[in-house]
Amino acid sequence: MMIDRLKTAPGTGETHKVPTYCAEGQRLAFSRCAQSNPNERVPEKEVDLALPSSKFRNIVGSTVTSDMTKSPTCLLLVALMSAFALVFQTPEAHAQDPEFSQFYSNPLLLNPAFAGTARGPRFVMSHRNQWPAMSGAYVTQAVGYDQHFSSIQGGLGLVVMHDQAGQNTLTTTRITGMYSYQQAITRKLSLRAALEASYFQKALDWSNLTFGDMIDPRRGFIYETQDTPRGGTVKKVDFGAGLLAFTEKFYVGAAATHLNEPNESLVVGVSRLPMKITGHAGAKLPLQRSVKGVEAWISPNVLYRIQGEFQQLNLGVYVSKGPLVGGVWYRGFFAENNHDALIALVGVETPLMRFGYSYDITISDLTPATGGAHELSLSMKFQTTQRSKFRTVDCPTF
Repeated sequence: MMIDRLKTAPGTGETHKVPTYCAEGQRLAFSRCAQSNPNERVPEKEVDLALPSSKFRNIVGSTVTSDMTKSPTCLLLVALMSAFALVFQTPEAHAQDPEFSQFYSNPLLLNPAFAGTARGPRFVMSHRNQWPAMSGAYVTQAVGYDQHFSSIQGGLGLVVMHDQAGQNTLTTTRITGMYSYQQAITRKLSLRAALEASYFQKALDWSNLTFGDMIDPRRGFIYETQDTPRGGTVKKVDFGAGLLAFTEKFYVGAAATHLNEPNESLVVGVSRLPMKITGHAGAKLPLQRSVKGVEAWISPNVLYRIQGEFQQLNLGVYVSKGPLVGGVWYRGFFAENNHDALIALVGVETPLMRFGYSYDITISDLTPATGGAHELSLSMKFQTTQRSKFRTVDCPTF
């Protein structure tokens, strides 16, 4: 069966996961690049998924606290705390999720607790093309919608995401719905708690795979493989949770996805999708004010993710002047060679529409061959006629 093979780039010590075929393996583990143990055994037969063989992709109104215990938030928080207690039970990783570099452009992908934080209807579209210079690039699209509803004292959100890898060899479609409840803790501090449920479908096109027994030493791939065709489609449900605390200038949150660690094996045996934990924090600080409001601001941010053995740290800052927004992020891994990419972003923001473009500048040893990553986002935020005491989260929009 196919499992992730580990390859070390010559002279770099940097280790990457490469999809391979092993007669003794029992799981499909087509994953993003991750730093891992270079001493792991390499399987016998290698599979070419139309990807390069040596360099691969890197993942309202104030109230007192006692009032909170009398509201539905208490029950939701109990469920969330139970969910986060499972963090330390995460087993060995076999895959990582696709991700976007504009973390706050579609905030529902970052943390379900952001559902409804804009109060009015918010519609977001994102497109990412990673490693376009290599055959078999990774392309991901996502569409999200969320809105606050006073009748249910919370926000509802819906996200549809489609990811394709290896020239449509492996495709994943995911639909996620979420509910987020907001409660004022003090006059300045508010807390949001959220739950989400997903349905996803993953498919493997076996006809796109190439095997070692198909190769002629002189003429290349000319033979039919003797391996039994496998693959097909797997359909599963998935669950997650999130927390978000914020004031007028500061925000901090945590999210846990894949709480049930669904088995996404496309062949024989078990290949569970490891739980992913995300922690993020930041501030949005005014630099210049006028009679019209804040004319310029700066927003420092930090984001940490762990999924199985895969750990990632992101450090970034945004600066805005009028409708223009610029930002830069650093992305790295907790490993010996931890430098991955610098992310440069430019955007235009109006009261109704936001458009952003970012480019991932690879700073690892993969630089000459990848072509980086291009990402586009477009969002529209509409005003609402609902009248209620509601605190919005003032965070970046890209």
